[in-house]
Amino acid sequence: MAKIDFKKEDFVKTQNDGYQLEYTKSEIGEGSNLTIEKKNEDGTYTVIQVPIRRFKESIFIAVDEAIDGRIIFE
Repeated sequence: MAKIDFKKEDFVKTQNDGYQLEYTKSEIGEGSNLTIEKKNEDGTYTVIQVPIRRFKESIFIAVDEAIDGRIIFE
């Protein structure tokens, strides 16, 4: 399994007052199983459910507020 770590600063504010991350299919792969984990203050991770959208060659991960965490994919 591979992973990509992300930080609050990586998120972009959307027009809907949410935040999103953008990755390309070449970074994550097409048809990959994605797991999104939020990093807790003690350094552990918790699996969270968030909308994941695809558009053309991009994959968008949407959240209500910017968080530190990681994406795990196969």
